Amino acid sequence: MILCIDSGNSRIKWGLHDGNAWVAQGAVAQGGAADLVCQWRDWPVPHQAVLANVAGSPVEREIASVLAELSVPLQIVQSSSNAGGVVNHYLEPSRLGVDRWCALIGAWALFGKACVVVMAGTATTIDTLDAQGHFLGGRILPGLDLMRRALARDTAALPFAAGTYVDFPRRTEDAIASGCLDAQAGAIERIWHRCRAEKPLCVLSGGNAELVGNQLVIPYRVAHNLPLEGLKRLASQS
Repeated sequence: MILCIDSGNSRIKWGLHDGNAWVAQGAVAQGGAADLVCQWRDWPVPHQAVLANVAGSPVEREIASVLAELSVPLQIVQSSSNAGGVVNHYLEPSRLGVDRWCALIGAWALFGKACVVVMAGTATTIDTLDAQGHFLGGRILPGLDLMRRALARDTAALPFAAGTYVDFPRRTEDAIASGCLDAQAGAIERIWHRCRAEKPLCVLSGGNAELVGNQLVIPYRVAHNLPLEGLKRLASQS
């Protein structure tokens, strides 16, 4: 039994894999690592845990402490030049966010073909894999909520309020919601068209995957918890 943990900007996501399938998955808000024990209580103690963490050293230490209490060995994953069948062409491979790295490995493990890998969360990342599993590079832009917050924070008259996507908005709230979604979808489609000769699969993951996907005019798949898939692949090969 392998416990995979993806510690992101907003939440700590986890999945328990028995070698054949995910038997349980869950999440807690950042700052709630101690609550993980309650979620794990009803499941067998894993023989190994693997962690991808972008939330800083204090969170990493807190998660490690929880696992130490359960006597579960912990492997902390870092980005590298080659792992899980993916070759990392970042100029400094170790500086690629480990959540992006694990998502790329997860996409390759699931689909094994050219992909545009989108993580639509606190930030939105758009990363490109070619048909040989080479990570060519990517983009980072603010996620949907960050875009909306920036408008509310840095302008005098635009609210941080829920709106609805419409083709021709006639309310400010709808104009904000529609503009932010179009910005996300437009960036994804632009990258997809740039590498369309390889007929890449657009793969969406993250909390806003469905919202963003609904506005795309290119084919796409939603694959929840891609970083966990990547962590599972790495753990199975270690």
